[in-house]
Amino acid sequence: MAKTIDSTHPLLRLLLLLLAAGTGLVSATDHIVGGHFGWNPNINYTLWSNNQTFFVNDLISFRYQKNMYNVFEVNKTGYDNCTMDGVAGNWSSGKDFITLTRPGDYYFICGNGLCFSGMKVSIKVIPLPSPPVSPSHSPSGHSPSAAGSYRTPLAGLFAIAVSIGFWI
Repeated sequence: MAKTIDSTHPLLRLLLLLLAAGTGLVSATDHIVGGHFGWNPNINYTLWSNNQTFFVNDLISFRYQKNMYNVFEVNKTGYDNCTMDGVAGNWSSGKDFITLTRPGDYYFICGNGLCFSGMKVSIKVIPLPSPPVSPSHSPSGHSPSAAGSYRTPLAGLFAIAVSIGFWI
């Protein structure tokens, strides 16, 4: 006879809460350009981007009034001179989400002439941190660095889930 699981069981609720909390540890970040100011003229996007850390697979999103502004990905020359040099993409929905698929520099401008009013942003995307090295494989015998250790809690959550699963 199959054993049924009572969805109101306190341990099951705890497990679901822990799993829900852990999912954000490995998900990509959505960087809203300009924060609450959005994509508008006369904003210091250099200051904004310098206060962000962009990883591969993060999103950069542009929020602006549709039909007034747009977004073009250009090369460094296009960025420096506010021209369409090296256009690699363009968006105009007013709520544009762009996945940062590779490490390196990205350059975005507004193509409606407002680049000269500061509507441009450059960002540097870095690779994801390496997964932690297990202590038994560490060449120096020291613990691995914290780089990449943000993924470790998922293993702990999985172990808890398995343990709770046996009790229910």
